[in-house]
Amino acid sequence: MQFKHPEILYALFLLVIPILIHLFQLRKFKTEAFTNVAFLKNLKLKTRKSSQIKKWLILTARILFLSALILAFSQPYFSNNSKLNTKKDIVIYLDDSFSLQAKGSSGELFKTALQNLISTLPENEIFTLFTNNAVFRNTSVSAVKNELLQLKYSANQLPYASVLLKAKSFFSDSKDSKKHFICISDFQENSDLFEVDKNEFILDLVQLKPEKTNNIFIDSLYVTETTATHKTLKIKLNSNHNTEQTLPISLLNNGKLVTKSSIQLDKTNETEFTIPNDSNFKGELVFNDNNLSFDNHYYFSLAEKQSIHVLEIKNLKSNTFLKRIYTEDEFNFTSVELQQLDYSVINQQHTIILNEISTISPSLVNSLKTFKTNGGTLVIIPNTETEADQYNNLLATLNLGVFDNLNTNSKNITEINYAHPIYANNVFEKQIKNFQYPNVKNNFSSSNLRLAKVLGFENETLFLGEKNNTYIFTAALGIENSNFTLQNLVVPTFYNIALLSLPSQKLNYIIGQKNIINLTVTPKNDAVATLKMNDNSFIPLQKQLQKSIEITTDELPEKSGHYTAFYTENPITTLSYNYNKSESQLSYHDLSQFNSVNNSVSNTIESLQSEYNIKTLWKWFVIFALFFIAVEMLLIKFLK
Repeated sequence: MQFKHPEILYALFLLVIPILIHLFQLRKFKTEAFTNVAFLKNLKLKTRKSSQIKKWLILTARILFLSALILAFSQPYFSNNSKLNTKKDIVIYLDDSFSLQAKGSSGELFKTALQNLISTLPENEIFTLFTNNAVFRNTSVSAVKNELLQLKYSANQLPYASVLLKAKSFFSDSKDSKKHFICISDFQENSDLFEVDKNEFILDLVQLKPEKTNNIFIDSLYVTETTATHKTLKIKLNSNHNTEQTLPISLLNNGKLVTKSSIQLDKTNETEFTIPNDSNFKGELVFNDNNLSFDNHYYFSLAEKQSIHVLEIKNLKSNTFLKRIYTEDEFNFTSVELQQLDYSVINQQHTIILNEISTISPSLVNSLKTFKTNGGTLVIIPNTETEADQYNNLLATLNLGVFDNLNTNSKNITEINYAHPIYANNVFEKQIKNFQYPNVKNNFSSSNLRLAKVLGFENETLFLGEKNNTYIFTAALGIENSNFTLQNLVVPTFYNIALLSLPSQKLNYIIGQKNIINLTVTPKNDAVATLKMNDNSFIPLQKQLQKSIEITTDELPEKSGHYTAFYTENPITTLSYNYNKSESQLSYHDLSQFNSVNNSVSNTIESLQSEYNIKTLWKWFVIFALFFIAVEMLLIKFLK
């Protein structure tokens, strides 16, 4: 027991005064003569004994009353000696990610944890609380209660290592304070756990566990077939539990129902939708799963197809096969002879093809270098009747190496790099080793070219190579030198080279991940791109390119849905965003390696408070004082 005012205890020495008074208090007796005093002597003896007992009892009650009163004024208490004068430094992390929508015994895990924090923490207790998006620093429940009650779920889950670093930054620099970090989360396995130095702070983990871990979510969506009239979409669902449930799923376009389907979850977990091959399809897949609601909607969009600008620079005798590949419905194809080239149109193109031109002037080299710097795709088909030096200046400028001497041995084209992007998207049903090989009569040696092989000869040398969207053939493609343009392989090769020169828009993007998106517009000074959905709008990070605006999104937007990209107040395209599916897994870490783990926010807070609680006793001593004064009064009045 300790005392807030121990100096008052000196008053206990004053208790000797009533004791002395009692001991030295004398009574005088008057003697009367009686004929027979035997009976009176006996009565006198009994009266004196009872009077002495009464006085001792009254003295004891009085001393106890005074003692209790003195002790009450000295304010005694019990406390932990090591933490009595220690300042608390409390930092709390409250996970507000979507997985905390799962329901526990008292409702949604996040809302229950938040209510327990508010009700258990003392109203004036100073603490710092942070979530995945919000920070409340050096505050109290009474100061931020309303703001805490308005917290919403967050799409961005901080990695646990980042949570730990953030918590450390919120602790004070005082060496005298006792630092406590309370981490409240469900601790999903989508992020590695942190490692803690026990000497830095006291760690308390509160793992919130749902009653059910069942959840269904859309794992992937992709286009499997495209025709002139329709597209086929394949949807794959993921269920983290075994079930024979048949799940109805609806497909909407711009909020209107298009069609419905059902998925048997214990089998393929897949279904297909066929939709019209319309531009600007704002798709939404909807199903009902009661455990988590945030992933019951999945958004995607099919953007309006943009025309790809392709420029062929040729000589008078060049082959005309490109006109048959680059049709007007998809491409804006221009073919021009070198002598008639307008250099101002170069930077307006997505793909430029140098088709067997005889000379490459320094001005053309500089223009093509600028074109490449701005992200354009360049295809070089050499003229094997021309000296290699005509091309080597351009190749060296682009850091691609140089052509060597001309080889006049006929060769077959036998190697196909099926993993290269121009052949990777369902160009071939299967990899073919034996086919009708195209052949080449003359070609430049490629030993000094620094390119990735796309197509190769039978002797494993290069026929078509690529680096940074620059494609180089080592042989002329005129029919007098090669029959490559007469083979089926020529169509996907040139078609996909041009198709990839215009960055394609994805079906959807993930919130919280870095997304780099090209908007095909004509950049203007002081103009910015904006993404809008209803009342939500933001300006993403962006930079101007020659023929487009490159925007980058990461933590924004915060809400899933269809966002319209605006530039100079004109709508450009629709971008669809979904939440990260890692929050849908409901797979949790085992925290047995940590010493202090609890499942209750209230118990954790109460345990922390009990370490610092001071149990005051002065009220008890006031009660004792009143009791003893009452006892004294009763002894005086009723004890004879």
